[in-house]
Amino acid sequence: MAEKQEAYRVLARKYRPQNFDELVGQDALVRTLKNAIEMGRIAHAFMLTGVRGVGKTTTARIIAKSLNYTGPDGKSGPTTGSTDDCTLCQAISEDRHPDVIEMDAASRTGVDDIREILDGVRYAPTEARYKIYVIDEVHMLSKNAFNALLKTLEEPPEHVKFIFATTEIRKVPVTVLSRCQRFDLKRVGVDLLQDHFQSICKSEKVKAEDEAISMIARAADGSVRDGLSLLDQAMALAGKKITGELVRDMLGLSDRAQNIDLLENALSGDMPGALQIMDGIYQNGGMPLALLQDLLELTHLLIRMRAAPKATGFSTSLSPDQLDRLGVLATKISMPSLGKAWQLLLKGIGEVNEAPNPQAAAEIVIISLAYAANLPDPADLVKKLKDSKPLTGGNSAPPQGGSIPVGGGGMVTASGQVTKPQEMAYVESQPQMVLNPENVPTLKTLEDMIALLKAHQEFLLAEQLRYVRPAKLEHINHGEKIHGRFEFCPEEGAMPKLAQDLGTTLKKITNQRWMVSIVPENGTTPTLFALSEAKRLQELEDVAKMPLVHNILQMFPDSTLVKVHHKKETQEQEDKD
Repeated sequence: MAEKQEAYRVLARKYRPQNFDELVGQDALVRTLKNAIEMGRIAHAFMLTGVRGVGKTTTARIIAKSLNYTGPDGKSGPTTGSTDDCTLCQAISEDRHPDVIEMDAASRTGVDDIREILDGVRYAPTEARYKIYVIDEVHMLSKNAFNALLKTLEEPPEHVKFIFATTEIRKVPVTVLSRCQRFDLKRVGVDLLQDHFQSICKSEKVKAEDEAISMIARAADGSVRDGLSLLDQAMALAGKKITGELVRDMLGLSDRAQNIDLLENALSGDMPGALQIMDGIYQNGGMPLALLQDLLELTHLLIRMRAAPKATGFSTSLSPDQLDRLGVLATKISMPSLGKAWQLLLKGIGEVNEAPNPQAAAEIVIISLAYAANLPDPADLVKKLKDSKPLTGGNSAPPQGGSIPVGGGGMVTASGQVTKPQEMAYVESQPQMVLNPENVPTLKTLEDMIALLKAHQEFLLAEQLRYVRPAKLEHINHGEKIHGRFEFCPEEGAMPKLAQDLGTTLKKITNQRWMVSIVPENGTTPTLFALSEAKRLQELEDVAKMPLVHNILQMFPDSTLVKVHHKKETQEQEDKD
């Protein structure tokens, strides 16, 4: 007759801790409870809180066994060690002892269910030392149920102990929390989970690659039960050996090296390269949501490395070579750019969750990352606005007559639109600020226009004009009305709507219609910024030739001149201070 096969038990049940020493990653909890039991300072109510799968219900059963331990002879007292030799404790482990009552508050939420507990509290335990009530997911109890429990919870009989477990501690009334001894069970670290899973693999006589165990430990997200469920699934899928490739396919993960390549291309602005890598990951079975989550984790590591370059001990499954790659990448990407990447990825994960086509949504996130990489940092723009000063004079002024002739033809503006010289920005809106015609200054040079804009608090437009090449600036008389005309060639990075915005602003200030247009490249007229920079560099060169400064630079060869402070400017600054 064939031998009866034993029913299979999943790993989460088979390797469930049976005493305090077997609990994983809860050292503070174990130390406190052990000391309390050994010293006889046992609370009448315990509140265990933490994420799923960290051992709340398991800890409740261990407490119940430790307090009711009688030993093999039935005469021993409470213990903090093993309880395997106690028949009473074995019955508690199998959830069949009448004095240890486990209740699921998720299915028994009403006040009538609590009344059953209150009715049984008055009676002494039938066999055990303590009558123990274990209420799981206690936050699901109704308000009336909590209120009915309060008085008994505060002053229970000496033979009764309450143990509550919850994943939503904030939903438990403070009146209940104040009557309990609270323990917060931590997420179990990746390193501890890896060691725990490797020991289980040895017990099950299954070989597993370190990379595979590392991926399972990371996917567990601090939950021992979740990790054991994944390990169980991997063992069923693999047979005798669990490989990294197998776990990667099972979890829908992409290769970590490919993820770093993808992030590096995106943060460097290489949009075609990033999309090509992403398409390859998708074709190989990578899940879009898991991919963005991995990129978010890598971005977090980059931010940490950028913020604290000398910090060590990163809790990650990356290899040393991959960590070195991230360290090099962190030095190339600015902190504002990494902050933008974090926000885009965080928002993109939510969009991928809701999108009908997750892959398309993930591609949009990657495109946004690559596009944002080419945008200037807001801090740099503000610094430029603060440091820049308007120039007066220079070769940018138009010749006598107020205009500079230019050739015809079209060009591509910063916004990507093709324009022609005859395409003007006509502004017909009503002016918000009206000046008398006799008070309107005649704008003969670009410096005049910048000064006018600054006088009317239009600093952004004034700053933009320092980076354009002026072509024509004139006033046209049409009978009694005077119209203005301004043609310019913008440098790379100018605002796409600069011509339209400038025309609107000038009409508002002067109460005259302005025709502002963009013309093709004009290589003969420098920008005001170029003139200012050339003047600054020439001044530094002249100062460096002074005998005293020259001798100082000779004595300190690594030093360089950065800025020249004039005596008048220094005195004005001291007067302000």
